[in-house]
Formats: sequence, C-alpha cells, structure tokens
Amino acid sequence: MIIGLAPAAHGANRTGRIFTGDRSGLWLYRALHKAGFANQSTYERADDGLKLNDTYITCVVKCAPPDNKPTPAETSRCSKFLEQELHALTQVKVILVLGQIGLNAAWPLISEQVLKKFPDSKLKKPKLKHGGEMTLPDGRTIVMSFHPSQQNTFTGRLTEPMFDSVFERVRAILA
Repeated sequence: MIIGLAPAAHGANRTGRIFTGDRSGLWLYRALHKAGFANQSTYERADDGLKLNDTYITCVVKCAPPDNKPTPAETSRCSKFLEQELHALTQVKVILVLGQIGLNAAWPLISEQVLKKFPDSKLKKPKLKHGGEMTLPDGRTIVMSFHPSQQNTFTGRLTEPMFDSVFERVRAILA
C-alpha cells in the first residue's frame, strides 16, 4: 500500500488513477515498473493497459489543495476514506508512506489499528527518513520515502536510485 499526497488535478481525472498527470507520477510508475509492481512504466489514458501487481495506491486528500498543501481541515475530512482503505485491505504487509504529509496522515490511523490489537504496544511515531522503516507489532512494515515531488527531485534531495532502492526494499520484505 502506497500513501502520499497525490491530488492529481490533471491526470487522475483523465486516467482514473491517482499519481498521474505530473512528474511525481512519472517517478512513481517508473519505479513501480522497475520493481515489478506494474506491467509498464507509463500511463496515458484509462485504457492504456497499465496493471498494478501486489500494489494499492491511495492519497491523503481526495481534492487538489491550493499549492499542494492540504489544510488540516482537508486532511481531517478525507481521513475517513484513508481509514476505510486501511481497514478494508486486510492483506497489506508493507505500507510505503511518501513524504511527511503521507506519514502524518497515515500514522494516527495505523497506530490506532495496532493499539486495538496490541494495547500494550509502545508505539512512537517514526521520524521521516528516506529509506527508514518500522516493523509494527501486527507484522506490517512501514517504509518511508521522500515524496517524488519536483521540490525533491529537482533539488536532488531525492534521486532516481534513492527512490528505486525503496521499492527494492519493499520487494525484499514481501519476499
């Protein structure tokens, strides 16, 4: 399961897939393909044949917030959708959070799920670190990556080999 900020004002409305229509989607789908999670590295339209393998992609907010910065109210309004997805997807083994916004939105929901099953767990929110990971008491693993936004990729904070390594790690955990 991949969780990040992906409002996709232009691409998702055209292709029916989040993380399409901008450069972050180009990075994401290319990395998914390299690691064997997608049958192709590109997307063009809803019927282009792209298929994901062992992967579910979701976003923190379901709208396109101004300047790609969702307000706390927007995040709060959309958290119920993310909570429903986390609850419905019972076979998730790895949760890949993209960026601080992804981690901040996912952590309260994930930790609540874990604490319901393991009330004595001492859970502490991990600090976002590219390539960082945390194994949860329920067996799932959180893997963290910087978001493939232009702010990160154009400045070199996130390089293609760095991003690919996260997907290689996810593949290794699943193996």
